[in-house]
Amino acid sequence: MNAPIVYLNGQFLPFADAALPLHDAGFVAGATVVDNARTFRHKLFRWSDHLTRFRHDCDACFVPLEATEAHLSAMAEELIAHNAKLLPGCGELQVVLFATPGPLGFYLGETHHGPPTLGMVTYPLPFGRYRKYFTEGVTLAFLENGASGSLLSPTVKHRSRMLWHVADHTARRLTGNPLALGMPLGPGEALTETSVANFLAVIDGTVVSPPPETVLAGISLQVVRELCDSLGLPFQDRPLDIKTLRQASEAMLCGTAFCLAGVNDGNLGQWPGPVFQKLLAAWSDRVGVDIASQFLSHG
Repeated sequence: MNAPIVYLNGQFLPFADAALPLHDAGFVAGATVVDNARTFRHKLFRWSDHLTRFRHDCDACFVPLEATEAHLSAMAEELIAHNAKLLPGCGELQVVLFATPGPLGFYLGETHHGPPTLGMVTYPLPFGRYRKYFTEGVTLAFLENGASGSLLSPTVKHRSRMLWHVADHTARRLTGNPLALGMPLGPGEALTETSVANFLAVIDGTVVSPPPETVLAGISLQVVRELCDSLGLPFQDRPLDIKTLRQASEAMLCGTAFCLAGVNDGNLGQWPGPVFQKLLAAWSDRVGVDIASQFLSHG
Protein backbone atom coordinates (compact mmCIF):
# COMPACT_ATOMS: atom_id res chain seq x y z
CA MET A 1 0.00 0.00 0.00
CA ASN A 2 1.54 3.31 -1.13
CA ALA A 3 -0.59 5.44 1.17
CA PRO A 4 -0.37 6.17 4.91
CA ILE A 5 -2.28 3.98 7.33
CA VAL A 6 -3.76 4.64 10.77
CA TYR A 7 -4.60 2.44 13.73
CA LEU A 8 -8.21 2.72 14.87
CA ASN A 9 -10.09 0.49 17.29
CA GLY A 10 -8.01 -2.61 16.80
CA GLN A 11 -7.24 -2.47 13.11
CA PHE A 12 -5.03 -0.74 10.57
CA LEU A 13 -6.85 1.24 7.91
CA PRO A 14 -5.92 3.51 5.01
CA PHE A 15 -5.78 7.08 6.28
CA ALA A 16 -8.58 8.09 3.91
CA ASP A 17 -10.91 5.41 5.28
CA ALA A 18 -10.56 6.19 8.99
CA ALA A 19 -13.57 7.91 10.57
CA LEU A 20 -15.40 8.36 13.87
CA PRO A 21 -19.20 8.43 14.20
CA LEU A 22 -20.67 11.86 14.82
CA HIS A 23 -22.00 10.67 18.18
CA ASP A 24 -18.53 9.78 19.49
CA ALA A 25 -17.88 11.62 22.75
CA GLY A 26 -14.64 12.97 21.27
CA PHE A 27 -16.70 15.00 18.83
CA VAL A 28 -19.88 15.58 20.82
CA ALA A 29 -18.17 16.73 24.03
CA GLY A 30 -14.54 17.25 23.06
CA ALA A 31 -13.80 14.39 25.45
CA THR A 32 -10.52 13.31 23.87
CA VAL A 33 -7.25 12.48 25.61
CA VAL A 34 -4.31 12.90 23.26
CA ASP A 35 -0.55 12.57 23.25
CA ASN A 36 1.92 13.60 20.59
CA ALA A 37 5.36 12.03 20.15
CA ARG A 38 8.02 12.31 17.43
CA THR A 39 10.69 10.16 15.87
CA PHE A 40 14.42 10.64 15.43
CA ARG A 41 15.75 8.46 12.61
CA HIS A 42 12.31 6.81 12.56
CA LYS A 43 12.60 5.70 16.20
CA LEU A 44 10.21 7.09 18.79
CA PHE A 45 11.70 9.51 21.31
CA ARG A 46 10.71 9.13 25.00
CA TRP A 47 7.81 6.89 24.02
CA SER A 48 7.51 5.26 27.46
CA ASP A 49 7.11 8.69 29.04
CA HIS A 50 4.40 9.58 26.56
CA LEU A 51 2.57 6.33 27.32
CA THR A 52 2.81 6.94 31.07
CA ARG A 53 1.34 10.42 30.68
CA PHE A 54 -1.33 9.15 28.29
CA ARG A 55 -2.52 6.47 30.71
CA HIS A 56 -2.47 8.91 33.61
CA ASP A 57 -4.55 11.42 31.65
CA CYS A 58 -7.04 8.76 30.56
CA ASP A 59 -7.52 7.75 34.19
CA ALA A 60 -7.90 11.37 35.28
CA CYS A 61 -10.48 12.08 32.57
CA PHE A 62 -12.53 8.89 32.98
CA VAL A 63 -11.60 7.65 29.51
CA PRO A 64 -11.24 3.84 29.53
CA LEU A 65 -7.90 2.54 28.25
CA GLU A 66 -7.69 -1.24 28.12
CA ALA A 67 -4.68 -1.56 25.82
CA THR A 68 -1.35 -2.40 27.43
CA GLU A 69 1.86 -0.45 26.89
CA ALA A 70 3.24 -3.44 24.98
CA HIS A 71 0.27 -3.43 22.63
CA LEU A 72 0.42 0.33 22.05
CA SER A 73 4.15 0.12 21.39
CA ALA A 74 3.72 -2.71 18.89
CA MET A 75 1.00 -0.77 17.05
CA ALA A 76 3.17 2.35 16.97
CA GLU A 77 6.15 0.48 15.61
CA GLU A 78 4.08 -1.14 12.87
CA LEU A 79 2.52 2.20 11.97
CA ILE A 80 5.91 3.90 11.78
CA ALA A 81 7.47 1.05 9.79
CA HIS A 82 4.83 1.48 7.10
CA ASN A 83 4.40 5.26 7.04
CA ALA A 84 8.10 6.11 7.31
CA LYS A 85 8.66 4.43 3.94
CA LEU A 86 6.49 7.13 2.37
CA LEU A 87 8.59 10.02 3.71
CA PRO A 88 10.88 12.01 1.45
CA GLY A 89 14.61 12.01 2.16
CA CYS A 90 15.41 12.26 5.86
CA GLY A 91 11.85 12.98 6.94
CA GLU A 92 10.52 12.21 10.40
CA LEU A 93 7.09 11.42 11.81
CA GLN A 94 4.89 12.77 14.55
CA VAL A 95 2.72 10.12 16.20
CA VAL A 96 -0.60 11.13 17.70
CA LEU A 97 -2.26 8.75 20.16
CA PHE A 98 -5.85 9.48 21.15
CA ALA A 99 -8.68 7.97 23.17
CA THR A 100 -12.30 8.89 23.80
CA PRO A 101 -15.11 7.30 25.84
CA GLY A 102 -16.55 6.20 22.50
CA PRO A 103 -20.02 6.64 20.96
CA LEU A 104 -22.74 8.07 23.21
CA GLY A 105 -25.69 5.71 23.00
CA PHE A 106 -28.40 8.20 23.91
CA TYR A 107 -27.85 10.00 20.59
CA LEU A 108 -29.30 6.87 18.96
CA GLY A 109 -31.91 6.26 21.63
CA GLU A 110 -29.82 3.54 23.26
CA THR A 111 -29.04 3.05 26.95
CA HIS A 112 -25.44 1.90 26.62
CA HIS A 113 -22.36 3.89 25.60
CA GLY A 114 -19.11 2.83 23.99
CA PRO A 115 -17.07 0.89 23.34
CA PRO A 116 -14.17 3.31 23.92
CA THR A 117 -12.35 4.70 20.92
CA LEU A 118 -8.58 4.25 20.62
CA GLY A 119 -6.58 5.50 17.69
CA MET A 120 -3.09 6.31 16.49
CA VAL A 121 -2.12 8.37 13.48
CA THR A 122 1.13 9.72 12.05
CA TYR A 123 1.92 12.69 9.90
CA PRO A 124 5.19 13.99 8.47
CA LEU A 125 6.94 16.24 10.96
CA PRO A 126 6.36 19.72 9.50
CA PHE A 127 9.90 21.07 9.39
CA GLY A 128 8.76 24.08 7.41
CA ARG A 129 6.27 25.09 10.07
CA TYR A 130 9.00 25.46 12.67
CA ARG A 131 12.02 26.46 10.54
CA LYS A 132 11.76 30.15 11.41
CA TYR A 133 11.94 29.24 15.11
CA PHE A 134 15.60 28.48 14.41
CA THR A 135 16.30 31.35 12.01
CA GLU A 136 14.28 34.13 13.64
CA GLY A 137 13.17 32.81 17.03
CA VAL A 138 9.63 32.56 18.36
CA THR A 139 7.29 35.54 18.46
CA LEU A 140 5.18 35.36 21.61
CA ALA A 141 2.26 37.50 22.79
CA PHE A 142 0.98 37.50 26.37
CA LEU A 143 -2.79 37.76 26.42
CA GLU A 144 -5.19 38.68 29.18
CA ASN A 145 -7.62 35.90 29.98
CA GLY A 146 -9.29 37.11 33.17
CA ALA A 147 -12.96 37.75 33.80
CA SER A 148 -12.73 41.32 32.45
CA GLY A 149 -10.68 40.44 29.38
CA SER A 150 -11.40 36.88 28.39
CA LEU A 151 -9.95 35.61 25.12
CA LEU A 152 -12.88 33.29 24.69
CA SER A 153 -16.27 34.60 25.70
CA PRO A 154 -18.04 32.43 28.30
CA THR A 155 -21.19 32.81 26.16
CA VAL A 156 -19.62 30.77 23.32
CA LYS A 157 -20.53 27.07 23.31
CA HIS A 158 -17.47 25.19 22.04
CA ARG A 159 -15.49 21.96 22.21
CA SER A 160 -11.91 21.21 23.19
CA ARG A 161 -9.04 23.47 22.02
CA MET A 162 -10.97 26.61 21.09
CA LEU A 163 -9.05 28.70 23.65
CA TRP A 164 -5.72 27.89 21.97
CA HIS A 165 -7.18 28.52 18.53
CA VAL A 166 -8.36 31.98 19.58
CA ALA A 167 -5.12 32.74 21.48
CA ASP A 168 -2.85 32.00 18.53
CA HIS A 169 -4.97 33.89 16.03
CA THR A 170 -5.18 36.86 18.40
CA ALA A 171 -1.38 36.83 18.79
CA ARG A 172 -0.91 36.79 15.01
CA ARG A 173 -3.28 39.70 14.56
CA LEU A 174 -1.56 41.74 17.28
CA THR A 175 2.01 41.07 16.15
CA GLY A 176 1.56 40.78 12.40
CA ASN A 177 3.57 37.56 12.51
CA PRO A 178 1.65 34.62 10.96
CA LEU A 179 3.61 32.18 13.13
CA ALA A 180 3.18 33.98 16.46
CA LEU A 181 1.92 32.04 19.46
CA GLY A 182 -0.39 33.33 22.16
CA MET A 183 -0.04 32.63 25.87
CA PRO A 184 -3.23 33.08 27.92
CA LEU A 185 -2.27 34.59 31.26
CA GLY A 186 -3.52 33.19 34.55
CA PRO A 187 -4.61 35.13 37.65
CA GLY A 188 -2.25 37.99 38.53
CA GLU A 189 -0.76 37.95 35.03
CA ALA A 190 0.74 34.53 35.76
CA LEU A 191 2.59 32.97 32.84
CA THR A 192 1.33 29.59 31.67
CA GLU A 193 2.15 27.90 28.33
CA THR A 194 1.37 28.00 24.63
CA SER A 195 -0.67 25.75 22.36
CA VAL A 196 2.39 23.77 21.29
CA ALA A 197 4.97 24.12 24.05
CA ASN A 198 5.93 24.80 27.64
CA PHE A 199 7.52 28.17 28.48
CA LEU A 200 10.89 28.70 30.17
CA ALA A 201 12.73 31.83 31.28
CA VAL A 202 16.35 32.24 32.30
CA ILE A 203 16.60 34.50 35.36
CA ASP A 204 19.91 35.11 37.14
CA GLY A 205 21.37 32.05 35.43
CA THR A 206 18.52 29.75 36.50
CA VAL A 207 16.13 28.09 34.06
CA VAL A 208 12.66 28.77 35.48
CA SER A 209 9.40 27.03 34.65
CA PRO A 210 5.91 27.90 35.93
CA PRO A 211 4.77 25.59 38.78
CA PRO A 212 3.96 22.06 37.55
CA GLU A 213 0.40 22.23 38.85
CA THR A 214 -0.32 25.14 36.46
CA VAL A 215 0.98 23.74 33.15
CA LEU A 216 1.11 20.55 31.10
CA ALA A 217 3.48 17.87 32.35
CA GLY A 218 5.50 18.17 29.16
CA ILE A 219 7.83 15.35 28.12
CA SER A 220 10.07 17.96 26.51
CA LEU A 221 10.01 19.93 29.75
CA GLN A 222 11.20 16.78 31.51
CA VAL A 223 14.05 16.49 29.01
CA VAL A 224 15.08 20.09 29.72
CA ARG A 225 15.19 19.32 33.45
CA GLU A 226 17.47 16.36 32.77
CA LEU A 227 19.71 18.35 30.45
CA CYS A 228 20.03 21.16 32.97
CA ASP A 229 21.06 18.64 35.60
CA SER A 230 23.68 17.08 33.33
CA LEU A 231 25.05 20.49 32.34
CA GLY A 232 25.10 21.87 35.87
CA LEU A 233 22.47 24.51 35.05
CA PRO A 234 20.12 25.43 37.92
CA PHE A 235 16.45 24.61 37.22
CA GLN A 236 13.54 25.85 39.30
CA ASP A 237 9.76 25.61 39.33
CA ARG A 238 8.20 28.83 40.58
CA PRO A 239 5.51 31.33 39.65
CA LEU A 240 6.33 33.68 36.81
CA ASP A 241 4.44 36.82 35.91
CA ILE A 242 4.89 39.68 33.48
CA LYS A 243 6.74 41.80 36.06
CA THR A 244 9.17 38.99 36.96
CA LEU A 245 9.79 38.32 33.29
CA ARG A 246 11.50 41.70 32.94
CA GLN A 247 14.42 40.13 34.80
CA ALA A 248 14.86 37.37 32.19
CA SER A 249 18.07 37.21 30.19
CA GLU A 250 16.42 34.88 27.65
CA ALA A 251 13.23 32.89 27.14
CA MET A 252 12.50 29.58 25.44
CA LEU A 253 9.77 27.18 24.42
CA CYS A 254 10.11 23.39 24.60
CA GLY A 255 7.75 21.11 22.70
CA THR A 256 7.65 17.70 21.07
CA ALA A 257 7.93 18.71 17.41
CA PHE A 258 10.79 21.20 17.50
CA CYS A 259 12.29 20.25 20.89
CA LEU A 260 13.61 23.69 21.92
CA ALA A 261 13.28 27.19 20.47
CA GLY A 262 14.33 30.62 21.68
CA VAL A 263 11.81 33.45 22.02
CA ASN A 264 12.87 36.46 19.95
CA ASP A 265 11.55 39.50 21.80
CA GLY A 266 13.62 42.51 22.81
CA ASN A 267 11.84 42.63 26.14
CA LEU A 268 12.75 39.03 26.98
CA GLY A 269 16.53 39.18 26.78
CA GLN A 270 18.92 37.79 24.22
CA TRP A 271 18.09 35.68 21.18
CA PRO A 272 19.52 33.22 20.56
CA GLY A 273 20.63 33.06 24.17
CA PRO A 274 23.64 31.13 25.48
CA VAL A 275 21.56 28.85 27.71
CA PHE A 276 19.26 27.98 24.83
CA GLN A 277 22.24 27.21 22.60
CA LYS A 278 23.86 25.04 25.25
CA LEU A 279 20.64 23.10 25.89
CA LEU A 280 19.90 22.62 22.19
CA ALA A 281 23.41 21.31 21.57
CA ALA A 282 23.06 18.86 24.47
CA TRP A 283 19.67 17.71 23.18
CA SER A 284 21.15 17.16 19.72
CA ASP A 285 23.95 15.10 21.24
CA ARG A 286 21.42 13.01 23.13
CA VAL A 287 19.42 12.04 20.05
CA GLY A 288 22.35 11.91 17.61
CA VAL A 289 20.75 14.51 15.32
CA ASP A 290 21.61 18.18 14.82
CA ILE A 291 18.10 19.41 15.58
CA ALA A 292 18.45 22.95 14.21
CA SER A 293 20.07 21.72 10.99
CA GLN A 294 17.28 19.19 10.55
CA PHE A 295 14.71 21.98 10.45
CA LEU A 296 16.84 24.28 8.33
CA SER A 297 17.56 21.68 5.66
CA HIS A 298 14.02 20.37 5.10
CA GLY A 299 11.20 21.94 3.14
